[in-house]
Amino acid sequence: MADLAAQLPGQKVAAAFDVECSNGRKHRGDSLAPNSAHTTDHDSWLQVGVLLVTGFTSGYVLSYSSLILRPLGWLWGSLCMAFIAFFSLYGNCLLAELNAIDGRRFIRYRDLMGYVFGRKMYYTTYVLQYSMLVLGNMGFIMLAAKSLKEINLAFDASALRLQVYIVITGAVYFIFSVLVPTMSAMREWLGLSVLLTLAYIGTVTATSVKDGMSNSVKSYHVDGSTAGKIFNAFGAVSAIVVSHNSGLLPEMQSTLRRPAVKNMKAALLMQFTVGLPIYYGVTVIGYWAYGAEVSAYLPEQISGPKWAKVLANLAMFVQSVVSQHMFLTPVHETLDTMYLNPEESLWSYTNMKRRSLLRAIVFAVNSFVVAMFPFMGDFVNLLGSFALLPLSLVFPSMIFIKVKGRTASFTTKAWHWLNIILFSIFTILTTVSAVRLIIENVRIYHFFANT
Repeated sequence: MADLAAQLPGQKVAAAFDVECSNGRKHRGDSLAPNSAHTTDHDSWLQVGVLLVTGFTSGYVLSYSSLILRPLGWLWGSLCMAFIAFFSLYGNCLLAELNAIDGRRFIRYRDLMGYVFGRKMYYTTYVLQYSMLVLGNMGFIMLAAKSLKEINLAFDASALRLQVYIVITGAVYFIFSVLVPTMSAMREWLGLSVLLTLAYIGTVTATSVKDGMSNSVKSYHVDGSTAGKIFNAFGAVSAIVVSHNSGLLPEMQSTLRRPAVKNMKAALLMQFTVGLPIYYGVTVIGYWAYGAEVSAYLPEQISGPKWAKVLANLAMFVQSVVSQHMFLTPVHETLDTMYLNPEESLWSYTNMKRRSLLRAIVFAVNSFVVAMFPFMGDFVNLLGSFALLPLSLVFPSMIFIKVKGRTASFTTKAWHWLNIILFSIFTILTTVSAVRLIIENVRIYHFFANT
């Protein structure tokens, strides 16, 4: 690996990626790593593992029955869920192994892609990743706003407009992001996040099982024209990708103590052994209970006492505050590294003022866009199609071919080329499907619709 840098097109511009901002902080213990205003090399694998489990069992799971199984049905849904789960675990573990190249550790995905492939891939990754993170945050805002509206409806049949709850959600997310500035700082909130996750998952699951047992007239037929079924199926594949992948693995791995590769793999194993049965379980139970009529947001559909609905929605809302922060932290990190004063602490008056302004801009824009286009499922499909598929299932194999292709066996290289080709095709098809769905919903809904 010593002469690898000479073979990489990104070496000539690597200096541009070492320090994204001249006023950033030096990565502790590694002179070759990029600067960051946030904490690195600090967290245990258990902390990151719990963060992954609670992050991927967030409010999004309450939409998966509708987004995944309703378009695919039992057979194809089960096969696709198993297929994507396997490749997601493999792709994430592969990316974790590529944490360092030629003695240079990468704490940002775009830096890794830029070093290996050059400036164009640096910016391509930048756009893909940040588009995904922002879209994902919009989806969180929509889900949390719907949960607040459901709580209101439990007490009053004439709830306020959805946009009011969107504004409230954006404000709460903003306050949390200012008070908990980094991913490592979320440690104190993980215990509460676990309890809240158990509360709404347990409540929704128990109520859905009760409803399913009393509902003898359930249909699992996949409706629609042939073309519609095909497009909807690819949209469902996008949602399955979202259920497993964050698109920010290098950023999460940067927070781990050494050995970072071993610890990241341990955290991933926890996600796929503890988290996967939870979010797949809710998906299966919701579809079993309500069939093709399953709602895009399960708490809207569950019966039972008022307190059950209120508990499920309230717990989901509060837990979403923690979960969304994990996925948006790389955006905050970039802005903090660029604009905060590195000579002062994160809690100095100057840095607090700047951080508050930066966070306010992010959540104001996101909340405004969500209020204009309240199509919750579209966020998930578009998120998984054009961004998460390449970031999670295409790029890791591309890096492997470039870095280790000369020494890898023919079978190994063929395997990675298969991944690249197969999931590139999936990226195109699922993106077309997601755009088609958005166009259809734009025709149905008007701006600022009260859904």
